[in-house]
Formats: sequence, C-alpha cells, structure tokens
Amino acid sequence: MNMTHYMELLATNQPWNLLIFMAVPVILAETLAITELHLLFTRNFIGWVQTLNRFAGITVGIYFIGVIVYLINSVVLPITQAGEWRSIIDVIAVGSYLIGGLPLIFIALQELGLLNTSSTEEEKRKTHATCVALFLVFGHIAMIAGMLDPTLLGTNSEVSKEIPMPHGH
Repeated sequence: MNMTHYMELLATNQPWNLLIFMAVPVILAETLAITELHLLFTRNFIGWVQTLNRFAGITVGIYFIGVIVYLINSVVLPITQAGEWRSIIDVIAVGSYLIGGLPLIFIALQELGLLNTSSTEEEKRKTHATCVALFLVFGHIAMIAGMLDPTLLGTNSEVSKEIPMPHGH
C-alpha cells in the first residue's frame, strides 16, 4: 500500500521517529489537555495539576519549535523542491501536523509571559483552552489523513518511495 510521508516518517528508523514525532509530543499534549479539563471543571488553579499543566504546555511548545524547524528543513523543503508530494492527502497530513504545533507554541509563549501579557487570567485560560482544542483538531486531521492511501485523490506520477530523512536519530 502507498503511504503518506507522514506515515512513512513514523515508520522509518523504528522506534526513534515514532517516539520523537508522535509519542513524546502526544503524551505531553494529552497531559496538557487532560489537566486543562481538570482545571476548567474544578476551577482550582493552584496546586500540582496547575503546575503539571504549565510544565506540559511550556515543554510541548518548545519541543514543537524544534520539531517544526527540523521537519521543514529536512522533509518539507526537500520534498517540495523535488516535487515528490504524493497527493493533496500527503500535503494535508504533513501540513496539519506542523500547523497543529503552532497553538502549542502559543501556549508555551503565553506561559512564559511573552504573549498575552495584558490579558486577565480568565482571558489567558480561554486562550489556553482554545489552543488545546486547535491542537486536537489539527492533530487528528494529520493522523486521519496520514493513514490514508495518498493515491485516493490522485498522485504524483514520479513519486519517490523514500522520504529524505537522515537516519540514526
């Protein structure tokens, strides 16, 4: 079966790519989402859950900066320059994954006091929750599109089956 570059990235260099590009960011983001729900339901913004939420938000945002920079330089630009996108499904999968990291970066910057500095705590909490929701939407689009056969909506006739990924990470 043909696979998207997204799925190929996760399948290549086992188990490292799966850990680096899926497990670590998803565990941090899910921790952020679960603690966010707890905070919103209990309205208790003091204590270990808030500390864990803040840690997960800062860590996953900073982590995604590295992931996005790395993937754009090592994967997106080479694939684009070589004309090797496998179809619009391939672009949606990779693009959604990268876009999904942006709300997490926003959360980290807010938590570090670099954005929304004049906002109230309630406004910051709403922004936080909205960013978590945006990550979940884009992350799920990426996963669903990534699992599709990219030829369902047509394909590039000169597809390279190898993703230009450095090995040994």
